[in-house]
Amino acid sequence: MTERVTLITGASAGIGTELARVFASNGHRLALVARRADRLTTLAGEIASAGGTAPIVIPCDLEQPDAGDKIAAALAAAGVEVEYVVNNAGFGLFGNAIELDRTQQLGIIAVNIRAMTDLSLRFSEHLIRHRGGILNVGSVAGFLPGPGMAVYYASKAYVLSFTEALRQELAPRGVRVTVLCPGPVPSEFQERAGFEPGYDSSVLDVAAADVAREGYRGLMADKRAVLPGLGIKIVPLALRLVPRGFVLAAVGRFQRKR
Repeated sequence: MTERVTLITGASAGIGTELARVFASNGHRLALVARRADRLTTLAGEIASAGGTAPIVIPCDLEQPDAGDKIAAALAAAGVEVEYVVNNAGFGLFGNAIELDRTQQLGIIAVNIRAMTDLSLRFSEHLIRHRGGILNVGSVAGFLPGPGMAVYYASKAYVLSFTEALRQELAPRGVRVTVLCPGPVPSEFQERAGFEPGYDSSVLDVAAADVAREGYRGLMADKRAVLPGLGIKIVPLALRLVPRGFVLAAVGRFQRKR
C-alpha cells in the first residue's frame, strides 16, 4: 500500500510550523515545503525526535512557475501519495498598490493564488482515492476590500471563493475542503508586509498554535470555514449590516494609521 502524506506549504514559520506540529501529533506523516531548507530540516528533526515519522523536506520557492512540478517530483521520488494538502504559504505587502514594486505584488499572486490553486488541483486524484482533504489558509481580509494592501486582500478573497466552490465540487467524492480565516497572528508576516502590529492586533490576534489547532479540528470535522477567535467570527456578520462603501472607507483609514 502506498504511504500517504500531508503536504504543508509555508511550513518554516508561524501558522505553517504550528500546523505541521498539530498534524504530526495526530499521526500524519508530513511533506514540508518552504524556501528555507535549514528551518524545514530543524522542524523535521523536532517532529522525528518527538516520535513522529521523519517528514519529507522539500525546499522550494512557490513564486517560481515550476514549483508544483518540483514538489510533485519530490513526492514521486519518495514513493508517497498526498492524503491532505495544506496550502498555508502566503504573504502581503503594505502600501498603495501603485507605489509598491509591481514584481513583488505579482509574487503575492504567484504564491497566494497560483501555487494554492495548483496544489489544490494537482493532487486531486490522490485526495479522492484516499478520501482526504484540503485546508486552505485564507484570512479575515478575504471578506473585505483592502486599500493599503489591495493585492493581498484580493488574493485572500480568491482563496475564500475558490475553496468554497471546490468544497462543493469535491464533497460528493468524499474529500473535505476547509478554509481557515484567521485575523492578526503574531508572526513574520507583519515584518515581511512592512508594518508593525498595533492595537488591533492585541485585541483581535490569536496565537499561531491556537489557529493551527482550530484549523485541524475544523478540517477533520468537515467545516466549510474556520474563523479562530470570537472577534474574528463577528466580522462576516457585521459586514452584512454595513454598506460596502463605508467598509471600504473605514479599511482605508485604518490602513493609513499603520
